[in-house]
Amino acid sequence: MGIIKVTGIKCHAYHGCLAEEALTGTTFITNVTLVHDFERAARYDDLELTIDYCSVALIVQQEMQLRAKLIESVGQRILGRIKQELRPTGLVTVEIEKLNAPIQGEVEKVIIEICG
Repeated sequence: MGIIKVTGIKCHAYHGCLAEEALTGTTFITNVTLVHDFERAARYDDLELTIDYCSVALIVQQEMQLRAKLIESVGQRILGRIKQELRPTGLVTVEIEKLNAPIQGEVEKVIIEICG
């Protein structure tokens, strides 16, 4: 078993409960960690036997464009698609960072993490 990390997937999206967020949007950064048995892929140098990083990034980018009130909902959609379409052999973790969330006071970012 090994770990594949696709990190820093940056998207401008319009998630949030406030009407303002639906209009202006903000920057989100998504990190995906996949536990996967890629021993055969490494031995045979074969992309078909591992997780394609481009596919992970594409799923994140597509799901980030579908507006939701909660980033928890977006994270769950990303997790579901990765598990269904890419079929990792172990745990998948999706972390979404929402930069400049409209929270009173100084808050750099809000982060949710979903595992499954």
